[in-house]
Amino acid sequence: MKTLKYILIFQLLFSAGIIFGQEKKEAMKTSENSSKSESQWKEELTPEQYRVLRECGTEPAFTGKYYNHKVGGNYTCAACGAILFSSDTKYDSGSGWPSFYAAIDKEAVKEVADNNYGMRRIEIKCAKCDSHLGHIFPDGPKPTGMRYCVNSASLDFEKTQY
Repeated sequence: MKTLKYILIFQLLFSAGIIFGQEKKEAMKTSENSSKSESQWKEELTPEQYRVLRECGTEPAFTGKYYNHKVGGNYTCAACGAILFSSDTKYDSGSGWPSFYAAIDKEAVKEVADNNYGMRRIEIKCAKCDSHLGHIFPDGPKPTGMRYCVNSASLDFEKTQY
């Protein structure tokens, strides 16, 4: 039921033009951990990746390449390659975005208060390069009860080698 509520809120914001660039945040400052300028990021990332990772955009629900991905391995930051999530913690939240109940390491993902668009949320960013990944919500499964709701555009994938 909570997932349906989030989807309905998202659809309302999308139809109102609030999501997907009509009210873009100012491009993020380059992190202390990264020596790349925003112009370098723009050159290296696809336009969609740049919009999501560097301008805090969101991809439409159920459209990302990893939302229904079920291969074993690690999900990495599409901007810098840092390992962020394991397929072992990925689950189907029904939200339309890749969801994980834990980051691979507490230090891999940083949490930042996000009070934009009249909502109180917690944004998640790559701790290494400060790129926007998505948001975290307290409606996930055990053992953490958290849902890291991540844009596919912010991720790459490394298949586990056996």
